[in-house]
Amino acid sequence: MTEPIREEDAPWARLASLLAIGEVTAVRDFLERLAPDEIARAITRLSGEHQQALMQLLQNAEAAELLEELPEAQAATMIEDLSAEDAAGIVGEMPGESQAELLREVGQEGTKAILQEMDAAVSDHIRERIEYEPESAGALMSERFLTFLEDESVGAALRDLEAHKERYADFHVQYLYVVGNRDDLRGVLRIRDLLLAPREQKLADLMIPDPVALSTGDGLEVVATMFERHPFLGLPVIDDDARLAGVVLRSAVQEARARRARKTFLKLSGIIGGDELRSLPLRSRSLRRLAFLCPNIALNLIAASVIALYQDTIQAVIALAVFLPIISDMSGCSGNQAVAVSIRELSLGLIQPREFWRVFVKEGAIGLINGTVVGLLLGLVAFLWQDNIVLGAVVGGALALNTLLSVVLGGLVPLFLKRCGADPALASAPILTTVTDMCGFFLVLNFASILLSRLT
Repeated sequence: MTEPIREEDAPWARLASLLAIGEVTAVRDFLERLAPDEIARAITRLSGEHQQALMQLLQNAEAAELLEELPEAQAATMIEDLSAEDAAGIVGEMPGESQAELLREVGQEGTKAILQEMDAAVSDHIRERIEYEPESAGALMSERFLTFLEDESVGAALRDLEAHKERYADFHVQYLYVVGNRDDLRGVLRIRDLLLAPREQKLADLMIPDPVALSTGDGLEVVATMFERHPFLGLPVIDDDARLAGVVLRSAVQEARARRARKTFLKLSGIIGGDELRSLPLRSRSLRRLAFLCPNIALNLIAASVIALYQDTIQAVIALAVFLPIISDMSGCSGNQAVAVSIRELSLGLIQPREFWRVFVKEGAIGLINGTVVGLLLGLVAFLWQDNIVLGAVVGGALALNTLLSVVLGGLVPLFLKRCGADPALASAPILTTVTDMCGFFLVLNFASILLSRLT
């Protein structure tokens, strides 16, 4: 059995010791020996002072590379702790897509201060990247790609590749893009075709004309669909003037979809305001969670008020108190399943917020079947426990009806919120929970009140 790592031998403890000494070579050597996930874990465990010392100890390019290994929320926190001048130097070494993603996390005031420390042309370009809608083709695209004019020869292109091979080493050179004099996209050229073609041949005669391309404003759903239809490793992105603006890689789309799934999961779990890590400041973490919890107190009080109206019924039939949380929880689970499907289909563009009837019919069928099954099961349990078929009918019937209601509402609420401009992932669960709790309590207690003489 592997022995647990002692705290003093943990990577973050050793890194903190090296930072305290201030030996930059030793710090670099130590980080190079760590795997990417170990680097992220070690840095997030450092104190704020040690994190700041690490950023100042490394060169800007090294610090930029290090930040790209970290979650965006953690990287943004570390950048915010630096002076605007130091932060600008590090951000300036990042690829364009990483700059925009990081500065969106930093916030408006911090971003403004950092951009003021940069060269005007660079800061204007970063502002343009930030203005793209998050997860759009413009936001996802890389600007590290190769272009050649259509009237250039194969020999000229090959000489350029040879002359600038060090600069092109980090580029994604799967395809070369052929442009006109206005940088308008004319065609795409495969490396294999370039290497095997006669040196005097013009690129215009060798390229694949009118290639499949994305627009900067295309959303993630459109981009993902294009990659599903075509087996390309990357797709060019053009702006409103048909000029080549960048290239979206398949890997970037996969990362974006995974990132969206993580954000949706966090919102459904009540984590708002972006990603949360335990290494982030305590105050901001607490306020983010309270922003979700405090409104839920009011919603739960509304649901609980139904129980207060039927106190006499509960006192007469104590067994009902056992089944109230079961009905509430089971109905909530069924409704959350429908919420998840609606949010998923909305994110993929498979349904529109106005398609209430379609969702109503589809979820209503599921609600009838599942409600009947779980209602019969719980009713049977109630009957066997208390030897009272009326109690079984009350409990089972309430669960069946409430399941039907919760499934239908769970399917429709995200559509309604989306149509109103609200975030379905954030608001659906509290609304659904309140409504299903109220209805579940009301159905059980109302049925029990009507049949009270046969229950006691």
